[in-house]
Amino acid sequence: MIRAGQRFLRSIHRSVSSDDSVDVSESDGLRSLHLGNSTVQSSMRMSDPCALELTYTRGMMSFLLFAPHVRNIVMIGLGGGSVPKYIHEYLPAIESIRVLEINPRVIQIARSHFAVPENDTRLQIVEGDGAQYVREHADSAQVLMIDAFDSNGIPADLCSQKFFDYCAQTLTGDGLLVINLWGSDRNFDVYLQRIEQAFDHRVLILPTGRPGNIVVLAFRRIPAELRWPELRERARKLEQIHKIEFLQFIEKIRDCNPGTAHRLTLEGSA
Repeated sequence: MIRAGQRFLRSIHRSVSSDDSVDVSESDGLRSLHLGNSTVQSSMRMSDPCALELTYTRGMMSFLLFAPHVRNIVMIGLGGGSVPKYIHEYLPAIESIRVLEINPRVIQIARSHFAVPENDTRLQIVEGDGAQYVREHADSAQVLMIDAFDSNGIPADLCSQKFFDYCAQTLTGDGLLVINLWGSDRNFDVYLQRIEQAFDHRVLILPTGRPGNIVVLAFRRIPAELRWPELRERARKLEQIHKIEFLQFIEKIRDCNPGTAHRLTLEGSA
């Protein structure tokens, strides 16, 4: 919800793709994006515009625990651009970051108010339909990230069984899906079951708040490394590079997913 003293900087009504307004608010050095209501969709600390301010955005970076050698990423949903901006700034080994955003006003505001850079040889922000993209680009993405909400939640064409089936097909053989869901959504279990079906139950959940956002990771094939000591060591090394609580994420994954004392368990893993 909007806090006392928060002021709106800009409001643009009736965007091309929906009836939602695109609003920007600012309070105590924190700038936030809202789509049609007071819910915060994205936030940026003005003193550190490339940092990942919201916990769930840091949780989405947990793909690095399982896929350390990613070279290309496709994202559906731009919002304030926190995650693509961070990857562009701090992960130069990722050579291609392609973002699909259906609302041109969101792209405009992300650039004018949230320090999202212009397109270059690594970053391509494209006005387009994410559902159509996954239908047409099989075996093209090592990581597919989805963070697509409007004022009513996740658009219907981005949470159907057919959509998640296409998501699995969009990934390369060792690829993974990272999607942000809202834990208190009455359809959360339905969405999770659809993802599990599309990925043959090779799925992990990572809660990042109460009830808050839940990051779901789904794998086209079982990752090579699932042993807790090795995952913790990878998390420690990542924490030396990034201001992200990877070790805490490992413990949350351990608490919320099947496993033994020695390793994380995914469907079909030994």
